[in-house]
Amino acid sequence: MTELMMLLFFTAAFLAVVIGTVAGFGTSTILLPITLLFVDFKTALVLVAISHISGSLGATAFFRHGLNKRLILLFGVPSIILTILGAYLVTYVPQNILQLILGLSLLIFSIYFLLKPDFKVSPSKKNTIFGGSLSGFLQGLLGIGGPLRGAFLISYNMDKFKYIATLAAIAVIIDATRIPIYFLNNLLEPPFYYFIPVLAVIGIAGSYTGKRIVQKIPQNIFKKFVLVGIGLASLLLIYGSLIIL
Repeated sequence: MTELMMLLFFTAAFLAVVIGTVAGFGTSTILLPITLLFVDFKTALVLVAISHISGSLGATAFFRHGLNKRLILLFGVPSIILTILGAYLVTYVPQNILQLILGLSLLIFSIYFLLKPDFKVSPSKKNTIFGGSLSGFLQGLLGIGGPLRGAFLISYNMDKFKYIATLAAIAVIIDATRIPIYFLNNLLEPPFYYFIPVLAVIGIAGSYTGKRIVQKIPQNIFKKFVLVGIGLASLLLIYGSLIIL
């Protein structure tokens, strides 16, 4: 990356963490498509994961009084198991196929939630475990799982502080599971190692900034912005994957 490209990437990382903190999800969803403009899918997966876990750690600390331990357990345990499977499959699935799956998934998600913003999943124990499993698998394989976690957990009608804190804590668990696997499979080349401490600082700064504006701007407005951004990013991903094909 050139110096200008790095500046653009780090700026995008900061903004993605801010939006992800306020909306409860969106850091990876926004940042991964942008990162793919600069690096290949596997490198992007690791860099975005570092940014994601840093922002999630910050959000967990800043909103810690809202943590729901029961949901973290029910959602987090199956997430860990399926995240491991998804993370190992990254090395066996062609990049263009992953990019196409990601783009189509995000496009469907954004359109559906824009059309039906009040959609909720029944808050049963079975659905919670299923949601944790599916979101964990997608997080490990595609680097994206937050929107699905948000769709399931918003059905519990928690206030925004509990919602953000619980989502962030679950995200930390999943990221801490998949990131070591990415490194074991050598998905990140040594020249990018110096990005790690910068992204860690950006993640904390972004989550703190997000905390400062949570009470000032309605959360549903931010979600609409995120959903529109997801839809636009998904079209770019689909286009890019078809060119590779």
